[in-house]
Amino acid sequence: MSLYYLQKILYDINRDPQMQNAYSQNIEHFLEQYVLTDEERKALATPDIGLLYVLGVNGQILMHFAAYHQIEWDDYLQRMRDGIAEYGPVRAGVYAMTGNGLNFADATENNSD
Repeated sequence: MSLYYLQKILYDINRDPQMQNAYSQNIEHFLEQYVLTDEERKALATPDIGLLYVLGVNGQILMHFAAYHQIEWDDYLQRMRDGIAEYGPVRAGVYAMTGNGLNFADATENNSD
């Protein structure tokens, strides 16, 4: 599935009480309605905030999905960090990482030697 459609599913879950109900009543049945990779399906079902982040889901959409699952702000941020540690750099979207996952501060420090 494309990142757009993955984010659209999350956006709809975040905003539509009927979608929330369908998702929470039977996640597997809900997810069968969409063409998803196994990785996307796992991330949505768990929910794996870190994996969703690494897949490229926008933080604004992801933040509301985390809140829907009653994940506190600090835990949400940590799950994104843990996702990078477990699954590697963000692969797509506006948060896509370059430089082998180094942040810009690390890259600048390494280049100043």
